[in-house]
Amino acid sequence: MFVLELTYTVPLDAVDALLPDHVAWLDEQYEKGVFLASGRKNPRDGGVILAVAGDRAGIEEIVAGDPFTVAGVCAYRVTEFIATKTAPELARHRQTLH
Repeated sequence: MFVLELTYTVPLDAVDALLPDHVAWLDEQYEKGVFLASGRKNPRDGGVILAVAGDRAGIEEIVAGDPFTVAGVCAYRVTEFIATKTAPELARHRQTLH
């Protein structure tokens, strides 16, 4: 499982201009079952996405396709973790330590 933290690197008006494309990209990732939750940080200086994927390389490829990344309006911090405990709704994403 991955926590993707976005930090905006430009003024909000530049971010907002790309928001419809970013939301369409988010929708694609939800449809594929990659993203579990997402939203703006408060204060609004970026966002956070909770994601699942087979490996870090796959997540980094997805992140590279974000219109925000393509346009250079944000920086991503990718944190991988092993979800050994989850809410019942996320049980299918639960992992075990090796």
